[in-house]
Amino acid sequence: MLSASCYVADVTDLSTYNLADVFQAVADRVGEREAVLCGERRLTYRELDDRVTRTADMFLDAGLTRGDHIGIYLRNGTEYLEAMLAAFVIGAVPVNINFRYVTDELRYLFTNADLVGVVYDPEFADNFAAVSESVPSLRWSVAIGDEYESLLAGSSGERPDSERSNDDHYLLYTGGTTGLPKGVLWRQEDAFFACIGGGDPMRLSGPVATPPEVLDRIIDFDFCAFPLAPLMHAAAQWTSLSWLFCGARVVLSPTSFDALSVWQTIERERVSTLIIVGDAMARPLIDAWDVHGPFDTSSLFAVGSGGAPLTASLKDRLCEILPSSAITDGFGSSETGAQGSQRMEPGANSGGITRFTRLGEGTTVLADDLSEVVPGSGVVGRVALTGRIPLGYYNDPEGTAATFVDHDGRRWVVTGDAATVEADGTVTLLGRGSVSINTGGEKVYAEEVEGVIKSHPSVYDAVVVGVPHERFGESVAAVVSLTAGETLELEALAAHCRASIAGYKVPRSLVVVDEVVRSPVGKADYRWARGIVLGS
Repeated sequence: MLSASCYVADVTDLSTYNLADVFQAVADRVGEREAVLCGERRLTYRELDDRVTRTADMFLDAGLTRGDHIGIYLRNGTEYLEAMLAAFVIGAVPVNINFRYVTDELRYLFTNADLVGVVYDPEFADNFAAVSESVPSLRWSVAIGDEYESLLAGSSGERPDSERSNDDHYLLYTGGTTGLPKGVLWRQEDAFFACIGGGDPMRLSGPVATPPEVLDRIIDFDFCAFPLAPLMHAAAQWTSLSWLFCGARVVLSPTSFDALSVWQTIERERVSTLIIVGDAMARPLIDAWDVHGPFDTSSLFAVGSGGAPLTASLKDRLCEILPSSAITDGFGSSETGAQGSQRMEPGANSGGITRFTRLGEGTTVLADDLSEVVPGSGVVGRVALTGRIPLGYYNDPEGTAATFVDHDGRRWVVTGDAATVEADGTVTLLGRGSVSINTGGEKVYAEEVEGVIKSHPSVYDAVVVGVPHERFGESVAAVVSLTAGETLELEALAAHCRASIAGYKVPRSLVVVDEVVRSPVGKADYRWARGIVLGS
């Protein structure tokens, strides 16, 4: 372990919401606490701060400087947090890189993001070499491992005296199953509140009012957060930072998602809160419990889900197997941060309904004319947010103009999430407008139909797409995987769906596959599903 000779306890005041300033101030106060564990590596706040400082020195020694964009092409590990925080320390901008991308996607992201440096895993060396020569801005890179550790050991270990401010940038690339990745550009102060909780990770006490109050929110008890998504994903970045900024422990999984290992880690590390991504993680976790459980989850205070839909039936099952845990289903996006949640207290039941309570006054649903949807009117609009929102999409003025709009003297980010507002003010999400299906002039939202299909006892997972239809323009098609030993015919599925949704939303075709293809964080691959249906 590198020595932490530069560490001086309890000296840093906090006057900004800059993410590096916040981290350093917290580390100075709780240096001896364990901060992060991943695989065999465990780091205290003091040790993590030292490695962040040395990584920042390494960047400066390489000629990287304020405003430069530094790509992080890594799986989960302490190096990911080190590189991200170190970039913030020198006023640079870390850029998340999806390690599942192929060379064409990587080349686009590297170029679009104007990457100057890259920290990468040797596992990805071939892909990195295939694209790096064609990126004009790129001038430095390092692979983690021996070279990386040598550079850290040779650095000064002194915190750089770098210019930093609330206005420094936080850039998050969000991929998609429907198009090329887009870089969402935030001011750090806005990201601190909208994405990272504003000093209130559970969204229970309310955000802080001043920077020094962040330090007053440091917890005085052991609390362990376990985000299951990879750090290249917003859900893991936001939750990891939010709990580190409170002085908690953060567990990271160094390998791909493994449900049995998750339960074992919860037992071993006494995990307090588990953060999952929708059905794609909830269903395997429930399966592992049913086969290998029960497990000791007495430490588990809460389970939170975000980034992908969590069906009501799975929420209810989680409540059954975790009777002492609150289950919170959240919605938001890379462009908005956290916007709403449905919180089920221990032992509760969803009643088969998912309706979200808005987390702040800035969240609403706008109709096509940008007027706010009247509660109880039944009008379908798009989820929108005003207040602390991003600056726009990096290097994409057209996308920025389409998504970030000015109306009635306020600036809004208008998302692709279709929704309506109930009479009590809660929000019902219908699905992404970008994957809506127009059948005979009626709009069908894929995620709404998917939720109904997945409530069928024979269905393990499902994706819904629109396919060409001579009469109606498009028809609804379902691609499903089944639970072990089950069979399913279209007629039975259609009958199940008609009990919950209008007839025009019911699938007209069904393709059964061994496994539904999803992203590493559980998002549906609609291009893949459409190809499966058209090729069947």
